[in-house]
Amino acid sequence: MVSLDRALVLRKLAEFDSYLGQLAEFSEVSEEDYGSDWKTQRIIDRTLQLVIECCTDIANHVISTERLPVPTSYANVFAVLGEAGLLPSELAETMGRIARFRNILGHQYTAVDSRIVVSVLRTGSGDLHAYREAVLSWCG
Repeated sequence: MVSLDRALVLRKLAEFDSYLGQLAEFSEVSEEDYGSDWKTQRIIDRTLQLVIECCTDIANHVISTERLPVPTSYANVFAVLGEAGLLPSELAETMGRIARFRNILGHQYTAVDSRIVVSVLRTGSGDLHAYREAVLSWCG
């Protein structure tokens, strides 16, 4: 990663860390509480959206910097990184699913299922942390 803007990537990772810290406050929220409290919904949905956007911003920067193939969709940015050998294929697939989830949150293409949101809130942070570690390895 010769021309990677390390400062930009580290700034995005700092935002990422801040958002994950904010989400940690809601790690024990129940499906019922999420579903019945619009303020909780808004905080969780928007913060999940922001943390996922940090991931895609970093991915797009790397793709541009390294002149990798142009992604065909928002979720495809992670497949491009996987094909370039920058992400393990399983993590690239998982991050693609997370990016598609972000589209549901951000654009409300379908009703947001509280079970899925709470599941992502509780289990998705492991995948997000794995992505973070991969990004740090690119920074050297």
